[in-house]
Amino acid sequence: MPLALELAVQDSAGARIAREIGAARVELCQALALGGLTPSAATVGQVLAAAGPGGPEVHVLVRPRGGDFHYDREELELTARDIRHALDAGAHGVVIGAQARSGILDRDALALLIDATGGAPATLHRAIDVTPDPVAALRLAIDLGFRRVLSSGAASRAIDGLDVLRALVAEARGHIEVMAGSGVDAGNAATIAASGVDALHFSAKRVIAAGTGVQMGSAADGGGGYEVTDRDAAVAVARALGL
Repeated sequence: MPLALELAVQDSAGARIAREIGAARVELCQALALGGLTPSAATVGQVLAAAGPGGPEVHVLVRPRGGDFHYDREELELTARDIRHALDAGAHGVVIGAQARSGILDRDALALLIDATGGAPATLHRAIDVTPDPVAALRLAIDLGFRRVLSSGAASRAIDGLDVLRALVAEARGHIEVMAGSGVDAGNAATIAASGVDALHFSAKRVIAAGTGVQMGSAADGGGGYEVTDRDAAVAVARALGL
């Protein structure tokens, strides 16, 4: 199976770039700087329209807040509702994850969220990278029926997690897709792809500075800028892979 590309986007412009480079999927979210949060219902609809017939599938990240992946009952109920809303709107799949306080994946929480998909494809996000044993977490993902798992190989950047990525690929054995992501760019994409993963996930983003001069939030940059998909960076990744 040829290597698939998944572009992490926050808006319809990003979806159009994904279509241009021949990406198989987009992961739609908001707040990429926080690792991604659930996008609005209107954004889901707009991105689906931009992807268009024959374009990339739209997989919606459903994550209720930043921080860790240990969720209480209300957060899990909210996540389940957002999963159903995204799929009812036409999304092709969702991207989810949950951990127990011990750090392992939360089987009960994930089973509840998988149930909310009604059988639609689900990707386990990088919660796997902060578990004590990513290979054991992969086995649980297989058991729960996840379609794929997104991993950086338990490192901050996928290029630094190649050994773990290879171990995940060996364990997957055709039961689940392994997708590498985090820090993927034109300079390292081919090396990461050579680990044997099924897909590469990348954001190709750049920051637009707001320049207001007035701090608007508690983030280090004062909330004064925002991120967009950089077409040239996305094209460069595809070309580096010969696509």
